[in-house]
Amino acid sequence: MSDHQCTDNPPKLDPKSGSGHVEKVGGLDSYVSGSTQSKLAVVLVSHVFGYETPQLRKLADKVAEAGFYAVVPDFFHGDPYNPANEDRPLPIWIKDHTQDKGFEDSKPVVEALKNKGITTVGAAGFCWGAKVAVELAKQDLIKAVVLLHPSRVSVDDIKGVKVPISVLGAEYDQVTPPELVKQFQDVLATKPEVKSFVKIFPRVKHGWTVRYDANDPSEVEAAEEAHKDMLVWLNNHVN
Repeated sequence: MSDHQCTDNPPKLDPKSGSGHVEKVGGLDSYVSGSTQSKLAVVLVSHVFGYETPQLRKLADKVAEAGFYAVVPDFFHGDPYNPANEDRPLPIWIKDHTQDKGFEDSKPVVEALKNKGITTVGAAGFCWGAKVAVELAKQDLIKAVVLLHPSRVSVDDIKGVKVPISVLGAEYDQVTPPELVKQFQDVLATKPEVKSFVKIFPRVKHGWTVRYDANDPSEVEAAEEAHKDMLVWLNNHVN
């Protein structure tokens, strides 16, 4: 499996981006957006570039506008992947930031939200974050999940999912190619008790939902279509 697409088109990180703010949630610095009165929350689990990605925070704001309390935790503890650091290429960096560790760190986040009075939690995972989100879905710790251009998610992971799941894949994806996404779809077809939605977006690459060229109308349109599909799924199943 190739991971190099995970690091294509690195975003320019901006700690001041978004209309929300940063606070601690479950022990992690987290970008939060939306009404604290909402009983519904969505945890957005980032790609390797982390929670200061402006397009990810912009999407969290969209989630908040739909009525959810949106939370983007810093699972990398201030140490997102930096492609400019040649001493720590992705295979080295990821040893310090495994998806298993991300999953363990996500549990206190979900617990903290429930302690705040949130009654229902969903999750959306992007690239690296999709593996964390699918683990939450396998443990029944959330009510619904969306995986966007997932990385290192296996057929066995999909077999273990217990909650409604949406998988949004890309036509040009070497990390999770369409053939693998179709295997996910085949597995989900054998699990009628788990509601599912699987879609492969044409003419887009891995990472297209949070690393698109804002000056390219076709890239913006594809990203916004995926955002809409994500929100429809969350609205239907996180309630």
